[in-house]
Amino acid sequence: MTEFSYQLYSSRNFPPLADTLKMLGELGYTQVEGYGGLFADLGAIDELKADLADNGLAMPTGHFGLDMVRDQPDRVLQIAETIGVEAIFVPAIPAEERSKDAAGWRALGETLARVAEPYWKAGLTFGWHNHAFEFVGTETGEMPLDLIMAGDPKLALELDVAWVVRGGQDPLVWIDKFADRIAAAHIKDIAPEGECADEDGWADVGHGVMDWTAIMAALRKTNARWFVMEHDNPKDHSRFASRSIETARGL
Repeated sequence: MTEFSYQLYSSRNFPPLADTLKMLGELGYTQVEGYGGLFADLGAIDELKADLADNGLAMPTGHFGLDMVRDQPDRVLQIAETIGVEAIFVPAIPAEERSKDAAGWRALGETLARVAEPYWKAGLTFGWHNHAFEFVGTETGEMPLDLIMAGDPKLALELDVAWVVRGGQDPLVWIDKFADRIAAAHIKDIAPEGECADEDGWADVGHGVMDWTAIMAALRKTNARWFVMEHDNPKDHSRFASRSIETARGL
């Protein structure tokens, strides 16, 4: 049986975190994924660890900004060891730093590979999480995601499948292309055209247009270990969390 995780960024607008963790535990989630804002206060990490344990939750994966993993590796490793994070994913870079040419994207991949060294040495998975901007072709015709992942064959990918679709791509093609490097996947859904505008066009898993039966079948043929529910802007995070895990259990 697949264990499903929950990206806590989905609940950032619904404090306190302790209540979110309680809700997730009661719904039957066993894992969560952290994001940068949770790691800003090093003093709160022990409290987070305790709250996770109290609700039967683990945090095997986390999103850490490029600046943090590059400039504070000792701190990131301490957080990972304390909470039990096994995989670190850089979730994005600021819009103003997103290159428009192939050389720039290739350089980002090489930077990620250099930054990854202390994490690989510690036995952790390290990689990149995509959005849609990695699917805008460069002047060479190459895709930014290909150029980023060319930085080192050890770089892992957390494939956000819905952002692949938002980028105008067939997710099954990209799942097949990076099958041996996909360590995690974001399980999210896209609302039908014109719906859920107040939720940025996202939907609860199983309540949108994504063919999750086919997508999950493809993901299970990859090296993916973690399957993470996410909604970038839910009006009601408990609705999203409950309806999504209900759908996922049937996949």
